[in-house]
Amino acid sequence: MVSPNYQAMTHDIAPVPPVAAQKPACIEYHGVTLKDPWAWLKDPKYPTIDDTQILDYLNAENAYFDAVMAPASELVETLYHELRGRIKQDDESVPSKDGNFFYYWRFEQGAQYRAWYRRSCSGGDAQLLLDEAQMAIGLDFFQLGSLVVSPDAQLMAYSTDTTGAERFTLRVRNLRSGAELEDSVELTLGSAVWSADSQGFFYTLINESWRPYVVKYHRLGSDEATDATVYEELDPGFFVGISLTQSRRFVVVSTADHVTSEMHLIPTDEPLTPARLISPRQVNRAYDVDESEGTLYVLTNDTHPNFRIATANVSEPGVWRELVAGSDRHYLRAITAFKGLLVIEERVDGLDQIRVRDAGGTEHYVEFPESTYAASVGANPEYAIQSLRLNYESMVTPETVYDYDLSKRLLDARKVQEIPSGYDKTQYESQRLFATARDGARVPVSIVYRKGFARDGSGPLSLHGYGAYGQAIEPDFSGARLSLLDRGFAFAIAHVRGGDDLGYQWYLDGKLDKRENTFNDFVDVARFLIAEGFAAPGGIAISGGSAGGTLVGVAANVAPELWRAVVADVPFVDVLNTMLDDTLPLTPMEWPEWGNPIADAAAFARIAAYSPYDNVAPKAYPAILITAGLNDPRVTYWEPAKWAAKLRALKTDDNLLLLKTNMGAGHAGKSGRFEQLREVAEEYAFQIRAFEPK
Repeated sequence: MVSPNYQAMTHDIAPVPPVAAQKPACIEYHGVTLKDPWAWLKDPKYPTIDDTQILDYLNAENAYFDAVMAPASELVETLYHELRGRIKQDDESVPSKDGNFFYYWRFEQGAQYRAWYRRSCSGGDAQLLLDEAQMAIGLDFFQLGSLVVSPDAQLMAYSTDTTGAERFTLRVRNLRSGAELEDSVELTLGSAVWSADSQGFFYTLINESWRPYVVKYHRLGSDEATDATVYEELDPGFFVGISLTQSRRFVVVSTADHVTSEMHLIPTDEPLTPARLISPRQVNRAYDVDESEGTLYVLTNDTHPNFRIATANVSEPGVWRELVAGSDRHYLRAITAFKGLLVIEERVDGLDQIRVRDAGGTEHYVEFPESTYAASVGANPEYAIQSLRLNYESMVTPETVYDYDLSKRLLDARKVQEIPSGYDKTQYESQRLFATARDGARVPVSIVYRKGFARDGSGPLSLHGYGAYGQAIEPDFSGARLSLLDRGFAFAIAHVRGGDDLGYQWYLDGKLDKRENTFNDFVDVARFLIAEGFAAPGGIAISGGSAGGTLVGVAANVAPELWRAVVADVPFVDVLNTMLDDTLPLTPMEWPEWGNPIADAAAFARIAAYSPYDNVAPKAYPAILITAGLNDPRVTYWEPAKWAAKLRALKTDDNLLLLKTNMGAGHAGKSGRFEQLREVAEEYAFQIRAFEPK
């Protein structure tokens, strides 16, 4: 319900923010009564959202956003064209060889979406496999979830989402005739995995709570209702997934929450063979596997938080023999078992490294050209390789695709991201610094700025963070970010605890009962950057999305005097209420990350003490921009909506507070590469205008 004092924007009347009605709602846990007067913003029929009062409020907030941002429209357009000018219009990927074909994607001039092609290794014309732009015509949202060609190269399974709700439809196309087969599956999440005979595929289904819970096998031409159930997960806190070993001999059926995993194997040439358990789940033990020549390679944290690598015979998958021991310095993150070669992705002292180990145990590291960067294994579809495809970038070096010659140990740059409007990396400087947190921890900070940036506190600073799920924020390149740097901003990433930037223990030290470290680290990094002259108090714009929205939401509550502006993208801010509702998507799976406040009074008190929504108070806040997606299954739309409503009711300042809800999209915002740029332009304009004199 929207207050009747809401007025549409005209040239003569200043925009008036909508005021969401307050309706009594109480719930009691552990002897504590929670009052939530904006609980009504959750549609009880979710994921159907058709309550007119809710939709009216969200539309009113969108109208207010448009009205307030109207004076910045010229700046938004300027930024949008800058951002668009840094994108190569007719871009294409480096082809990847798989069997008798090279596969690649291409953007046509002006296209929002990719087209996917292959070309025979023997030459000839390229074959169009799928045209996303054509499929997206007339749709407000389009996302290709996966595209997987069958082993015989004659069929292609692909999945699409047209709402942003991440509920994909899986279809099959005949690549000889171009005809669509009648075989299709609704409500999938993730890709298909083909059986070795190309006559069927494995897939996952999601339930009404958006949890992938079952793996099935579909034989082409058969009735979907008769598909064999390969594996079903009964624990509501575990998600099921499927993948293929690099050798393509086995389908890996994985089931996991954020800290515990369990794997099963199915031979691709015997798809109806019962899934074979590798090792039973143990709480807080994670493991992953790959296979080569009958040997399983197991990456696990069973004896060391930074993981070790063990081997096992496929016939005795649970008998593990150590190959690479765990290390305090070396954080082992991923493995790929090629023929005669094991490639290990790791971090050493927080810096990405690629280790190559041959069948005889001889090892070496790939040497990269800069002292701080982000590097990872790229697209390597084949099992036997002579060169290794790698991805590389830094805060001043655009995305680069390398082929690494394994015998000569040399990097060959196959593609460097083009910036059509021009880019001179010598005009920018990047540093890796360390801030000392209040408990003595040394928190890494990556920062980039245009040369000549004055370290006297006079310049604007944009600070970004995440800090959850063991996901590091890489010191990567952003062509869009240049629009801030060229306007005098410095841009910093706070590698706070809760991510795995400095190892798995860095993650463990920022979750559950140590979650406060994440928030303290972020504030302490800001104070460090102020002391170093990168900003002054009140001269920092902060940003974070999803769980990073929790981070900036807490920061806005505990240290509002430090910030000039807050940008919270699809922010997870109603932490307590969400963790108390086990009917919501993700909630049981999230308990190992945040705690279970239903069963644990201590977890309840801990979350209640920091949950951004619950801790909004009558005080002055910086300017805040909040985004949401109506169809978002990860952070449901009512979380940012409730937060905005409560802030409007309680804050004592007259700084801008804006809520923009994508009414036809989900967690990632609008689809289409240019539409996404417009949203970035709006957020940059919000930050830039926050530093303009009032």
